Amino acid sequence: QVQLLESGGGLVQAGGSLRLSCAASGRILSIDTMGWYRQDPGKQRELVAGITNGGSTYYGDSVRGRFTISRNNAKNTVYLQMNSLKPEDTAVYYCNADRVVGDGYYRDVWGQGTLVTVSS
Repeated sequence: QVQLLESGGGLVQAGGSLRLSCAASGRILSIDTMGWYRQDPGKQRELVAGITNGGSTYYGDSVRGRFTISRNNAKNTVYLQMNSLKPEDTAVYYCNADRVVGDGYYRDVWGQGTLVTVSS
């Protein structure tokens, strides 16, 4: 079984920064893609950023230039550095891992989410 545990959410003022972390646990040999999504109540979950095991990155339009995703393959951990935060960034942020090879083959593993609140 593979589990994801997020940390680093909290309350920050507009213009501030936060860093989210997500660690995958279990018997893991490799993870193809790791990423972050977010969801506001009443809205659909949206892509924030993703990163492949080769280091290729992609971002949602609303965060490009402000957020940076990175990962440590040896630690099966992904990070999201969020700068210049805006009130509209307020949401629950979810970590995702796809194509996980370990004691099985897992698609779309999700963390429990961490709340980010940006005050104006």
